[in-house]
Amino acid sequence: MKDKVFDFPKLVINVLSAVSIAMIVFIFIFIFYKAMPVFTNSGIQYFTKGGFDTQINEAFYSSAAEPMLNFGMLGLIAGTVMTTFFALIFATIIGIGAAVTISEYSGKEVSVILTSVVRLLASIPSVIFGLIGLITVVPFVEKLFITVDMQIKFLDRFQMTGLNMLSAIIVLTFMIAPTIISLSVDAINSVPHSLKETGYSFGMTKFRVIYKIVLPYSRSGIIAGMILGAGRGIGEAIAVSMVCGGLGIIPTAKLGFINFLAPTLPLSSAIINKSEAMGSYAVEAALFSCGATLLLLGTILSLLARYIEKKIRKGSGLDV
Repeated sequence: MKDKVFDFPKLVINVLSAVSIAMIVFIFIFIFYKAMPVFTNSGIQYFTKGGFDTQINEAFYSSAAEPMLNFGMLGLIAGTVMTTFFALIFATIIGIGAAVTISEYSGKEVSVILTSVVRLLASIPSVIFGLIGLITVVPFVEKLFITVDMQIKFLDRFQMTGLNMLSAIIVLTFMIAPTIISLSVDAINSVPHSLKETGYSFGMTKFRVIYKIVLPYSRSGIIAGMILGAGRGIGEAIAVSMVCGGLGIIPTAKLGFINFLAPTLPLSSAIINKSEAMGSYAVEAALFSCGATLLLLGTILSLLARYIEKKIRKGSGLDV
């Protein structure tokens, strides 16, 4: 009887785990089923060509008998990857620096206050970040980087305003930085005090102890924060859609920094911006294909992050 009592919690956990897995599988199957007409008709050009902005209008006005299901999502995919990548880089730099300051250079009372503030920032709704970005970041970027001559030069390609990729990167950076800071603080605080004392006993400075002992020991937690931050960055829709400009332009090397001053349209923002047209079968299939592509990118990111973490742990001797 005693064994049966102790088996009950295990049974509950197994059932809940099975339900969770089943829900994830159902979500994947449902979204890819809805997106399959676009993947089938578009073929490889879905990932290699652009033109989503005009194609979505054609799809909306296409007939139900002959829906327009050929799309090129390269501009949206590039916007998603570039926006998330650069935001993650900046957020990681800010996050690690802030975490070290909170954990190693602040007093106990100040550290507790700062940690609470960071966790509060992580819980702020994304629409608030978007609103602040629209009011402050967009005018700042437009005033600092965009001139009248630049606007005239690129007028035939796009309207150059503060609603661009750079604004989206800045807003997204401050959205995901609190997540990285919070997990990095927990990871740094978990470093055994004896390890740091060993470094000090060999005459190492505080900065060298942090650089050589604290950060390497806590990098698994830092990477976990980066993974969560990247996941939020890829899937963020509301805040980014408010400041990105809403055009799926494909970045080109010859434009250089101008790419960051051009409007962009990440996949998640495309779903938000075009959701009012989902009454059309073709548009609905296109937006579900955006969701399916996001799932693919998220899955690839998760597998890549797990592989990197495993390599790091194996190199550190934590895994055999």
